[in-house]
Amino acid sequence: MQATENTNDDFLFIDDSDEDDIIDELNGDAWKVLIVDDDPEIHSVTQLALSDLVVLGRRLEYLHAYSGKDACELIEEHDDIVLVLLDVVMETDDAGLNVVKHIREELCREDIRIVLRTGQPGYAPEESVIKDYDINDYKTKTELTRRKLVTTVYAAIRSYQQISTVSQNRIGLEKIIEAAADLLELHSVQAFGQGVLQQLNRLLGDDVCGLFCARGQGIISSADDLSFYILGQQGHSAVIVNQKLDTLKNEQISSQVASCFGQKQHNFDDKNVSLYLASGGYRAVIYLELANELTETQQQLIEVFLTNIAIGYENVHLFQKLRNAAYKDWLTELPNRLEFVNLLDQFSNSDNQDLVAALVDINHFSDINDGLGQDVGNLLLAAVARRLSGLSEECQIARVGADVFGVIGPSEFINPDHLSALFYQPFDAGEQKLPINACIGFCTKEYARLPGVKVLNQINIALNLAKKNREQHCMYYMQEMEDKTLWRLGMIRQLRTDFSENRLELWYQPQLSLETGKVIGAEALLRWRTADGAFISPEIFIPLAEYSGLIIEIGDWVINQACLQITTLEEQGFDQVSISVNVSIPQFRRSNFVDNIIETTKAHQVQASKLELEITENILMDEPQVVIDSLLKLKEQGISIALDDFGTGYSSLSYLQKLPFDRLKVDRSFVNDITQPGQSLIADTIINLGKQMNLKVIAEGVEDLAQEAHLKEQGCHEVQGYYYAKPMPEQDFLAFLQKNK
Repeated sequence: MQATENTNDDFLFIDDSDEDDIIDELNGDAWKVLIVDDDPEIHSVTQLALSDLVVLGRRLEYLHAYSGKDACELIEEHDDIVLVLLDVVMETDDAGLNVVKHIREELCREDIRIVLRTGQPGYAPEESVIKDYDINDYKTKTELTRRKLVTTVYAAIRSYQQISTVSQNRIGLEKIIEAAADLLELHSVQAFGQGVLQQLNRLLGDDVCGLFCARGQGIISSADDLSFYILGQQGHSAVIVNQKLDTLKNEQISSQVASCFGQKQHNFDDKNVSLYLASGGYRAVIYLELANELTETQQQLIEVFLTNIAIGYENVHLFQKLRNAAYKDWLTELPNRLEFVNLLDQFSNSDNQDLVAALVDINHFSDINDGLGQDVGNLLLAAVARRLSGLSEECQIARVGADVFGVIGPSEFINPDHLSALFYQPFDAGEQKLPINACIGFCTKEYARLPGVKVLNQINIALNLAKKNREQHCMYYMQEMEDKTLWRLGMIRQLRTDFSENRLELWYQPQLSLETGKVIGAEALLRWRTADGAFISPEIFIPLAEYSGLIIEIGDWVINQACLQITTLEEQGFDQVSISVNVSIPQFRRSNFVDNIIETTKAHQVQASKLELEITENILMDEPQVVIDSLLKLKEQGISIALDDFGTGYSSLSYLQKLPFDRLKVDRSFVNDITQPGQSLIADTIINLGKQMNLKVIAEGVEDLAQEAHLKEQGCHEVQGYYYAKPMPEQDFLAFLQKNK
């Protein structure tokens, strides 16, 4: 400042002590004030004038700068400066204004209060500059009495505190909004509790050591009392989530949590805080240990924070209930099928090559349900669940189906011997002690594929094979099992397509009378010619048709084609030739099977006796009474019945007297070696038995003259085989009949 200004400084801070000073109660902290002036005397006089001032409970602490450049550097070094008493004219006429620009524009400090002072009124800044740069006050040094200086400083610092509080609240509210949004994405109570502690740590800007506590019942699966459990932790070295609060063995914490929970209100102590959280009947306590006592602003922000997240705490409980409904079995409280698929996802992604997944299927469970009642069945399932759960803490158990359980764990526990041993002792189901066994399918980590539903399919393949195997009730999945299954599914799909596109055909193998040599009938044999002209063996596709249920539709089609063929034969003068059709077990199980056959013969107006149905011993023994009733009804309509493959099964001879058979067929396996010494006994016995029962006997598989001679000698009535003719298409069969007319 120029020397001429010093004359005006004599008026600076004239004593006006007749006015009351602004004095507050002291609390020990201090406000940092920066005095910027190129005149050292101004620094001394200003500090002296404000030496005993206490503003809002704090004294003033002074920093000094003697140029605009020094002022900028000090402000950058000290981010806690609240007020700058700034000379306008220093090394340059606008040095003070440059400091203002640096504070507001470059440092972006909107909170610092600035009071401009000048010794010459002519150097006053434009009014727009004061507004643009948020200058708190502008004074000439001649008008600044001590009282006015004190008032100006007091007003500026109070303004700073208000702006700082608003700024802190704004930042805090922004954090609260972000925290609430983040917490809404959490879907388990434990994750929510952990998230709340992390957000509080962020909100308070301090290293918070905290616990999120609630009653464990309904949250922790093993909790069956009203003890407090730790659902989230912050700042504790040991992992204590899902453990009882008592495991900390800290009486103070336990007491404060219980008190807060019981009184349903917050408790703000010096450095220990208990916060009560409640919404929709769901309650929790957040216990915090703080490095510093909370300010009033922080307490207010915590109140707002808890209000905002309370509904989130209720929502996460409801979400967990929904998840339990979706992923938990209501009876056993084990994970259900959906959750087991998720567990299999983890199993597939695991690096642990020793893991094994398995499905355990209780044998004949439906018999227990039907015989003893569903309540006993449920008790049995719960007992099986408990025994499986006792395998090892390393194993994961789920209820995958009505009587199927899933298990995942180390091979030490998940193996045939270990799992089978669980079923050696009976299970307690109420007052019942039930001995049961199970079939088990396994899949090792080596073969497991992603995703989990794929692994479930792999284990199912092994389980189904175990259920079909009479000798082994346990099976490990192998790749060739799936390859065979895929082949079977592909063949069934192709068979269904080709059947709908009329690629199945009926071929006919003539049947002749041994006495006259004339053709008396033909066996209708199904043939499958694919789109490329290749034939697939009946030994392959007939079992597939039966397995898939397609045999029902195919069977109806065969009966219809046989009736059409009988009509054609009659039209061409072969009215003594009958057609034999093979019938399968699935066809007999259908309730309208007999009625459909009768209706078909009537629809085509064929003589019923011209149609012959061939059944095997397996059909006979499947449901004997149903078969007997059906055959009697067919016999009443005049339809002929033949027993095929007699002697190859396990049927009782007594059924031969009960069933209305017209013909016995000697299986080719008994005819093959009929001319060999001692090999004709069974064939001869069947022929004699048929004659004794007044049944026609036909031998199939005749391939040479010697076999024919032996059969004729034994009095066999009819024959069929390659010696006479192979199976042939319809037109070839008609030509064969014309030739042998």
